[in-house]
Amino acid sequence: MNVVILAGGLGTRLAEETEVRPKPMVEVGGRPLLWHILKHYAHHDFLDFYVALGYRGDVIKRYFADYASLSGSIRVDLAASRVAPYDVSADRWRMNLMETGAETNTGGRVKRLQPYLARETFLLTYGDGVCDVDLKALLAFHRSHGKIATMTAVRPPSRFGAIEFDGDRIQGFMEKPQTGEGWINGGFMVFEPALFDFLTGDACSLEADALERVAGEGQLMGFRHEGFWQCMDTMRDKRYLDALWQSGKAPWKVWA
Repeated sequence: MNVVILAGGLGTRLAEETEVRPKPMVEVGGRPLLWHILKHYAHHDFLDFYVALGYRGDVIKRYFADYASLSGSIRVDLAASRVAPYDVSADRWRMNLMETGAETNTGGRVKRLQPYLARETFLLTYGDGVCDVDLKALLAFHRSHGKIATMTAVRPPSRFGAIEFDGDRIQGFMEKPQTGEGWINGGFMVFEPALFDFLTGDACSLEADALERVAGEGQLMGFRHEGFWQCMDTMRDKRYLDALWQSGKAPWKVWA
């Protein structure tokens, strides 16, 4: 089953990092965030990827071309101008790095991939967020309801600690509680090919245009995820993810 990763945005709120690389290539624990996302999907046996490129797509191409050719031990035959690996990479990903336009919106990027995705169910996420969602359970939920689309709904923690009141008396503090009913789009979606009927040209937004219409027709279901989820929008987010990784307790690291 194919997995689409949207990796073409500008990432302007991470300008310190994204002046020279797209946001999915900003590193967490010495690896691009995109690498972490690929490892998550591969852990659940989803190995076929279409990465929708835009801003600085060349950085993603170069990284994974080198990753494929330089992983593990290699033999260099100078006389024959040939380089060959000694061993097979432990990562079994099959990656299609697809140029989808520098200015194309999210829905437009998916629409451009229609020739490759229009025959079967496919998964999709953004290249700037990680979580520990059970992807096989997500797919099973999608298949159980028979609708066009499933979105993973998450409740992110508040960015600020909250005060606990007893009347007007402050009785304590809660550190970054989850926002009550504040479910948001966490990415990690599943779609049927019928989604393409709701996508128009390059300016189409997957969220504001297509999914609004899909929801209006009663064809969008939510898979509630109560576990870990974190996007990387700011340097604060990057430092938080780095700290989790360095602690050895990164919740999204579901692979061995």
